[in-house]
Amino acid sequence: MSIKRFEDLEAWKIARDLTNNVYSLTRNERFARDFGLKDQICRASVSVMSNVAEGFERDGDKEFINFLSIAKASAGETRSLLYVALDQDYISDVEFNSAYSKAIENSRVISGLSSYLKKSEMRGRKFR
Repeated sequence: MSIKRFEDLEAWKIARDLTNNVYSLTRNERFARDFGLKDQICRASVSVMSNVAEGFERDGDKEFINFLSIAKASAGETRSLLYVALDQDYISDVEFNSAYSKAIENSRVISGLSSYLKKSEMRGRKFR
């Protein structure tokens, strides 16, 4: 079975869940008032899903791998910003652990996809 759309990628689906989780957390009144942190963590989480999508839509595996690397870095940034939110008491330990676990899972799946592409024979336009 071949993947025909980025929406079919597990890495993108998890990133979407992570982004929804982050947006939900930032609706908390105290968190919402910290405009800088709220903006940065939302942008970082959106960057994960956007880079998976953009990389998939490129013409080859080397570009896709590069975009996956950026997506993984954004997942790391999201995790780091979750610590800031936790330390400022904007989110609970339970909320932190849930979002953090999702970000870790996302990084793991992105790494797996990247490793697969590096070993794969697929090279050209949309990996025919």
